[in-house]
Amino acid sequence: MSSSQPPDPVIDAIVAEPPGHRPLTLDLFRPPAGAAPHPLVIWVHGGGWRTGSNKHDGPQLAPARIGDRILAAGYALARVSYRLSGEATFPAQLHDVKAAVRWLRQHSAGLRLDQARFAVWGESAGGHLAALVALTGDDPSMAGGGAVPGVSDAVRAGVLWYAPSDLLTMAAQNHPEGLQDHDAPESPESRLVGGPVQELPKESAAASPVNYVSPDAPPLLIAHGEQDRIVPVGQSRELHERLIAVGAPAELRIVPGADHCFVGADLVPLVDEGLTFLDRALDR
Repeated sequence: MSSSQPPDPVIDAIVAEPPGHRPLTLDLFRPPAGAAPHPLVIWVHGGGWRTGSNKHDGPQLAPARIGDRILAAGYALARVSYRLSGEATFPAQLHDVKAAVRWLRQHSAGLRLDQARFAVWGESAGGHLAALVALTGDDPSMAGGGAVPGVSDAVRAGVLWYAPSDLLTMAAQNHPEGLQDHDAPESPESRLVGGPVQELPKESAAASPVNYVSPDAPPLLIAHGEQDRIVPVGQSRELHERLIAVGAPAELRIVPGADHCFVGADLVPLVDEGLTFLDRALDR
């Protein structure tokens, strides 16, 4: 790939080929203006680890044209894919997103990306994976079989939207009008770990970002709707409290009256807040 004239956009780039599974791909877009190399936002889609696509946002998010706003702010945007829970259980999903981070960094020169300014941004299940990526950067035990020697999977910052953070406490924190029993055998969380959450405490704890908190965590902006009926707002409060307790740089934004996907709130200011946070965290 030529560093002088990379294709734009890069569509369906294969970043990993897990044995017995479909190839994992990403789409990369670069901003229309601004000097290269570009800082990068790695977008991780939601969908309860069961559904969703890196090709488009869900109906609640699409009107805000989040990708366009990220590009307009001068960031490159990588929309990554991962195996869904019907294809593989955790930690496959984390391994897949990390493989994308490594592929982007390995090819950063040819893609005109600033490998020192990678950030991850995820929503719902994607926020959960974004949190894990941010909190386990360059941990060899979390890299998966596709690790590339000498290529980092760490990121400098993260924006986490209404993300599950502790699978074992989700049911207890549920909204009074909660739409899901998180401990049920068919819940998204149980499907992720391969069985009922409370019957698999070791696996559920291993899939919970709160258990990877350390003082070395990169700056994180954690945002959640106050009235979220799918992922309890207590999940973001719990992660924020754990981070602050160890002195990690974390900010918490509770959106009054908002349900899951910030339904009931104006998305555009929340996107702008995320971009302002990344500008600060990445020294732009």
